[in-house]
Parts: sequence; structure tokens; C-alpha cells
Amino acid sequence: MVSTGGEYYLGLDIGSLSTKCVVIDAEREIVQTHVTATGCSPGRTGRAVYDDLLARAGIRDGLRGVVATGYGRVSIDFASKRFTEIACHARGAHHHNPCVRTVVDIGGQDSKVIKLNEGGDVIDFCMNDKCAAGTGKFLEIMAKTLTVDLVDLGPVAAASRAPCALSSTCSVFAESEVVSLLAEGASREDILAGVCRSVARRVGNMAVRMGLDGDVVFVGGVSKNVGVRRELQEFLGIEFFELPGDPQLNGALGAALLAKEADHGNQ
Repeated sequence: MVSTGGEYYLGLDIGSLSTKCVVIDAEREIVQTHVTATGCSPGRTGRAVYDDLLARAGIRDGLRGVVATGYGRVSIDFASKRFTEIACHARGAHHHNPCVRTVVDIGGQDSKVIKLNEGGDVIDFCMNDKCAAGTGKFLEIMAKTLTVDLVDLGPVAAASRAPCALSSTCSVFAESEVVSLLAEGASREDILAGVCRSVARRVGNMAVRMGLDGDVVFVGGVSKNVGVRRELQEFLGIEFFELPGDPQLNGALGAALLAKEADHGNQ
């Protein structure tokens, strides 16, 4: 889709595992999106995604603002502003559904539960960023240990009828526990279902401590894992509000929306 004329805003979410980008127009409609692996150079990846999207959308002359978020946001030297992923996820979720009051985000290196008010502003949050357990990295380690592609982890786990119980909350010890379960004859399906349950319960306990009000959304790369999603919904006893499009893009969308708000606030 190539656009001509008008004003556009770009949100760039540089995560530990993936880089997400969203371009919106003056009406807050999404014009272009892109997701790619972050790799070892967040700054270089961010620049490449930025240049590619502007070329494909044909909007370079109409670009009014760029907001960077995610752990790699400090490496984006062409950003107009930088915001935390907490603020960006809040804005993206509120844009889709003003009734959202809780955002659950499981990314590559951390997990967060974010509380919003009726205006979409962050009023509280809690975060697990000290341990890989309860994050996408934990799932990546388990998938590698069990020789399963990460994208297949959820569907394989969903086939389980008797999920294994993992007692370890540390990713290092959990890896050893998985190896022991394999030696005892446990199936990959049951072990992976246990892995998904372990992640869901760790994050679910954070959500319970924060309290669940209004509609709840699940975002971040791990939200696309059907095994974790199912286990988390069962643990919390709720159904997540389904965001339109790719929930992994929510932070980048929020960044683009904040770019628009910042631009109009400066006028």
C-alpha cells in the first residue's frame, strides 16, 4: 500500500527478540506494519525497518513523528521521542477498546501487568524482569531443549491430555527438570503443556495481585502462543478481549499513537 499526501506517524517497538513497527495516518488508521528479529544490533535493525517501511508506504515526506519504545529504544537516534513499553501498551490497548482496564504483556525478556484508568492512562503496574521464567525466553529455552520450533510450541502443548507439573520456578533448574522428565518417558506434548502452565501461573499470580477490572487484553509475542493463552485464561477464570490484528504489534501501535499526540500537542 503506497500513500501520497497527508500526515503519518511511526511507532517502533524494539524488543529483545523481535522488532515491531506500525505506521498510522492522521485518522489513526494503520497504513503499514512490520515484524522482524531484532538480532544483535537493535539500532541497525530499527533503522532498516524504518527505511523499509517508509519506502514501501511512500510516506517519507509526510512523516510527522517517530516514537521508539522497548528495551532497545535508546539505540534509535532518529526517534522524535521515547516512551516505555508500559505507556505504549496502555495507549494501544485503549485505542482498540476504551473499556480495557488491564493489559497482560509477556515479551521476550520480561512480563508485565498494567492497570489503566478510563482515560487509558497507566495507574499501576507490576513487572517481572529479574528472571527468565514467565517470559518468552523461558519458552525459547524449553523449545530448544525439546527440539520443537518455537512457533509450534503452543499447538504441540495443546495436544496434551496430562500436562506435567514443573516444580522449578528458575529457568535453569526447569531445563534440568525437563531433561529428567524426558528420561522418565514423559511425552513432549505433556512436558510443553506443563511449561505453558508454569508460565501462565507465574504471570497469572502477578495479575491476581494487581486485581482484574474491566476488559483484560493479552499482548506481546507470547500472546500468540495458544498453549499459554489457554492456560492463562483458565487460571484467571476469564476470557481475554481479542484485539483486532496482531497483538504483538500493540506496543508499536501505542508508540505511533503517542507520536501523533506529541505532534499535535506541539502545535
